[in-house]
Amino acid sequence: MYARDDGAAAGGWQRLPDSGHVEAAAESFRMLADPTRLRILWLLCGAEHDVGTLAEKVDAARPAVSQHLAKLRMTGLVGARRDGRRMLYRARGGHVRRLLGEAMEAVDHHLTGAPDHN
Repeated sequence: MYARDDGAAAGGWQRLPDSGHVEAAAESFRMLADPTRLRILWLLCGAEHDVGTLAEKVDAARPAVSQHLAKLRMTGLVGARRDGRRMLYRARGGHVRRLLGEAMEAVDHHLTGAPDHN
């Protein structure tokens, strides 16, 4: 259970976040509205990958994957590090992994009719 799921933290949901945070979150969600970017981010939640490996796994052209990665990096969902001549990409931390995991769990509940967690 996450800290915000219990009753004591419920009061935090009554105050709106500041507009800068709302705009940044909305931009992150816009980045996740593309199926290829979702697939890329899913893979990056499990391990580091280079562009060529990602392109092969998501069945997309390398230039398209590079553009998707640039957008995901711009919004802070993906990080990169250089390994010799190539760049390796990864999801940026547990928040991103939990966000994507929760989104997929919610979709699974919706599609299968499984009851929501309370």
